[in-house]
Amino acid sequence: MAVGTELLLGQIVDTNSVWLGEQLASAGVDSHFHQAVGDNHRRIVLALRTALARGDGVIACGGLGPTHDDITREAIAEVMNVPLERDPVIVARIAELFSSRGRAMPASNERQADVPRGATPMPQELGTAPGLLCPVGNKVVYALPGVPYEMQEMFNRAVLPDLRRRLGESGATGIIASRVVKTWGMSESGLGELLAPRIEALDSGGGNPTIALLASGIEGIKIRITAKAADSRAAGALLASEEAQVRALVGEAVFGADDETMESTLAALLMARSWSLAVAESVTGGLVAARLVNVPGASNWFKGAVVAYDSTVKFSLLQVPEGPVVTDKAARAMAEGVRRLVGADVGLAMTGVAGPEPQEGHPPGTVFVGLAIGESEPEALEVHLPGDRERVRQYAAISALDLLRRRLTRAGVVPA
Repeated sequence: MAVGTELLLGQIVDTNSVWLGEQLASAGVDSHFHQAVGDNHRRIVLALRTALARGDGVIACGGLGPTHDDITREAIAEVMNVPLERDPVIVARIAELFSSRGRAMPASNERQADVPRGATPMPQELGTAPGLLCPVGNKVVYALPGVPYEMQEMFNRAVLPDLRRRLGESGATGIIASRVVKTWGMSESGLGELLAPRIEALDSGGGNPTIALLASGIEGIKIRITAKAADSRAAGALLASEEAQVRALVGEAVFGADDETMESTLAALLMARSWSLAVAESVTGGLVAARLVNVPGASNWFKGAVVAYDSTVKFSLLQVPEGPVVTDKAARAMAEGVRRLVGADVGLAMTGVAGPEPQEGHPPGTVFVGLAIGESEPEALEVHLPGDRERVRQYAAISALDLLRRRLTRAGVVPA
């Protein structure tokens, strides 16, 4: 549970919940709900009671500071139905911290020493706000600071050992691990239909591992495989087995997994063949080259790029025949032109209409991707992409990289 009105206003991003989700999964703790609540006593109390009704424990981040809107302590005390008691040891510790910095402790900081009766303070190592371990019947609330580095240190030092103890007493040990398989070129509904029989089989067999689809905008559709097992080795075996089945079902739409990107996968394919790449961009305006140079060691296989945005540059520099430039013919000529210009094995090109107005009779979203490999006959693919100007350009960039990836993974493609 993330506490803070600034979260609801969008003034800061809740990175704490993301980090905690990862840590809980690694510890084998099922995290079923995340919620954010503003700095309002009544609503924090409601959020805590709701969370306790839905789970065995709650981790609350934020609202432990010294100001008037830091009211997590008061809300927890109400949920526990106990009074707050000021701990003189904590007051002394906070005062000592201020003194070590040559400052006097403001009186407001004494509020941070208020502890609900029956709760156990978790000492603060990096700041002033101690955490709280609060029993609520047979359940527990952990109250942690909202500052990320303070929260992370306290979680690892004080919360995680207590969680592991509770898991051990309940017999619920193990870890939760995930693998993300990345795809491009299929819709979420299409992937869902393709994977539905496998998902149903897993559910009927106990639901371990599980499969879920995650739409990721300009990076395609992700397939998250999650497994629970006794240890990381057993979880890894489950994930590897299920990933193989997913890849077999989805086919060449899969371009990578976990930290792999379209461009890193493409880099591996080019380096395996000792091929070099050159790019000619019009509609994408340099987006493809920017993605490629993000890959460490790109200079080993990426020769360079030409951003031929004006048609005269296409004609003069890339030797595109004069005439319409939003065509498959122009895309092929651009790919071949840049390949020869920089002396690369492979040339990749994009030309099209980003919008908002039509061009050469084509509506916004029309893009032609050209590909030239060695002395083989250049080819082109016409795609129609959705969205505004920026989305069309981003979709065009990854679509072009995907076309080349698919060609390189097919047998028999060799430069002359």
